[in-house]
Amino acid sequence: MTTRRDFLKKGGMLLAATAVNATPLKHVFANASPLAAGEYESKRPPLPDRKFTSRAVEELIVKTKGQLKDPKLAWMFENCFPNTLDTTVDFQMLEGRPDTFVITGDINAMWLRDSAAQVWPYLPLCKQDEPLRLLIAGVINRQTRCILLDPYANSFTHGAEASEWASDITRMKPYTHERKWEIDSLCYPVRLAYHYWKTTGDASVFDAAWKQAMHLVLQTFREQQRKNGLGPYRFMRKTERQLDTVCNDGYGHPLNPVGLIASMFRPSDDATTFGFLVPSNLFAIVSLRQIAEIAQRVSLDAPLAASCHELADEVQAAARQHAIVTHPKHGKVYAYEVDGFGNTYFTDDANVPSLLSLPYLGATAIDDPVYRNTRQLVWSTDNPYFFRGQAAEGIGGPHIGYDMIWPMSIIMRALTSTDREEIARCIQTLRDTDGNTGFMHESFHKNDPSKFTRRWFAWANTLFGELIVKHANS
Repeated sequence: MTTRRDFLKKGGMLLAATAVNATPLKHVFANASPLAAGEYESKRPPLPDRKFTSRAVEELIVKTKGQLKDPKLAWMFENCFPNTLDTTVDFQMLEGRPDTFVITGDINAMWLRDSAAQVWPYLPLCKQDEPLRLLIAGVINRQTRCILLDPYANSFTHGAEASEWASDITRMKPYTHERKWEIDSLCYPVRLAYHYWKTTGDASVFDAAWKQAMHLVLQTFREQQRKNGLGPYRFMRKTERQLDTVCNDGYGHPLNPVGLIASMFRPSDDATTFGFLVPSNLFAIVSLRQIAEIAQRVSLDAPLAASCHELADEVQAAARQHAIVTHPKHGKVYAYEVDGFGNTYFTDDANVPSLLSLPYLGATAIDDPVYRNTRQLVWSTDNPYFFRGQAAEGIGGPHIGYDMIWPMSIIMRALTSTDREEIARCIQTLRDTDGNTGFMHESFHKNDPSKFTRRWFAWANTLFGELIVKHANS
């Protein structure tokens, strides 16, 4: 394996900070590369082997590469941005409607969260590329079917094949890959469908099945407020990994039903400590208001719209009362998790939704004082899962463990920043910590990026591409 000193650039961060705020970012990435430019051969599959090819995406790749002065960064962008389309999608027309199954990469299953996030950066191109529009409509249609199958499941199989988690102690069904209840699993499909509609004007995805699925989303959120007992969901697994199962016979630690929504798992698929996961609750508020707008303007379902607004208002009020707490150093911040009894967890996890990602998801303003304080907290050693080493600094989580930084956290730091110097440092770090593979990974060691997890992680790749597109010509 190539060692860190073989490919990390010596001498620091971006021509440094001399005039990053005054210089377009496209001129900043002109540092000498650790390999000769000619050695940056594309790592995309050969054209006949690609799962899907989009004319608009290919044109954007060419345009963006032309704006990047650093050959390594251009190479990484070309590898990463189309990775979801190149390697993970299975598109078909099913009963006259588009249907798209999206695997995560090295796991042959479709996560509601990941699949929505993986195609998200392509949304702006839909109006100029009809096959791409159909592909994304197919993701929405498939996600609708998944929610109707089981709103508590986080991931699904392509067909009726048995899941490796079929023995989990929960209500496993055919086509369910894993049944970890995560609030964001229902939020991400809403986010994708809402913005697809706003981008394309196409409301055909909001059919009777979609309407039924959204009623089920509302029902599930209400069940997990735990006002009428523990609800229908429980989960346990025989495992040596503590956060792969749930305590108290699968119902988790006790929660005080204050109006927040319980989430037994985080978006990392790790069990929560205190079940009211704050970033996911704030994300749910956004999703409920988006469902309400669709119900009001498209489905003509006024009762659903009213119920979604009512629940959103309730969760928002509960979050203001219980999720905003005073940290001894950083002042008023969003806790990562609370239980309604007064217990709080000051941390952040790299996976999205995270506290760091709240503006990216539309859950708070980027200049909100509580968010600014929270941002300072989570990107510091006051966050127990913030790691700083010789190669980089960033946020990790218990899913991988000590000293492992997730590139997703660095990408999200840049996507939620208005400081051009900070953005440039993040991009430089991402460029220099790919393990010389040309791709993003789930995590890498803070001192040695050649030690990483998940060589094929399409969400992280596409998210990196989204970041580069946003700032290549800014």
